[in-house]
Amino acid sequence: MVESRSCVQREGVYRWFSTLTSAQRAEFLYGLLDLCVPIELRFLGSCLEDLARKDYHSLRDAEIKANNPADLSGLTNVTDEVVRSKLLVSLALLGTDNREAAGVLYRTLTHIDTVINNYGLALNDGRTEEQFLLLFTMASNHPAFNFHQKQVLRQQLDHIQDILQ
Repeated sequence: MVESRSCVQREGVYRWFSTLTSAQRAEFLYGLLDLCVPIELRFLGSCLEDLARKDYHSLRDAEIKANNPADLSGLTNVTDEVVRSKLLVSLALLGTDNREAAGVLYRTLTHIDTVINNYGLALNDGRTEEQFLLLFTMASNHPAFNFHQKQVLRQQLDHIQDILQ
C-alpha cells in the first residue's frame, strides 16, 4: 500500500514538474541539489555526465565560444532574441571556474535596467519573459560567478519578476 501511494505521489510530482517553465525547473532542481549530501551529489554528477556525453560533439563548438571572453563580448544587445538565445547557451556551457568569461557575461546582464528603461523592452511578451527569467535564474546560480555577482544577478531577477507581476 505504501509503495503504490509513493508511486502516485511521484507521478504527481512529475506531472507538476512538467508544467513548470525552464526557469522554474532550473531553480527547483538547484534547490533539490542543494539539499543533497556530497555522496549523492557525486552520484548525480556521474549520471549527469553520462547523459550529457551523448551531446558532447554537437555542443563542442558552442562550448568553446561560451568559454571565450572575446566571443562573449560581442553578445551585448539583449534586445535581440538571437543574442539572448546565445547567452542562454553560453551560460549553460560556461565552465564552472571560468571567472573571466563570467565577468563578461555579468557586465552584459547587469545593464538590463538600462535596456528595459531606454528601449522599453516588452518583458511581458511570452518568449522574452521566459528568456529573461531563465537567463537570470541560470546566472544567479552559476558557480562561475562570485558571491557578489550572484547577489546582484538575483536582485536583477527579483526586479524582472516584479516588473512581470
